[in-house]
Amino acid sequence: MVVSMIQFIIELPDVTSIKEKRRIVHSVRDRLIRKYKLSVAEVDLLDSLAYSQIGAALVSNSKRYGETVMHKVLAFLEDECEGRLHDVQIISEQY
Repeated sequence: MVVSMIQFIIELPDVTSIKEKRRIVHSVRDRLIRKYKLSVAEVDLLDSLAYSQIGAALVSNSKRYGETVMHKVLAFLEDECEGRLHDVQIISEQY
């Protein structure tokens, strides 16, 4: 079993309220779940207005497949995300 993960920080410079930040984060989360069938959660920076750290994971039987999907997720985020991406990490672990 291989677990492939992506973790990234979204910078949201124009956000003025937690409600607006949550709307953006939930939109990103829902689109990733719907399009790539990933498990997605906001994992850190919950109280920050300007930043959100999000993690996503996929379980498969191939490291190559999992990392291919994560690179597609990264390309999707670069094209569709409302904020700027920082500190992107793609990792696969074999169990």
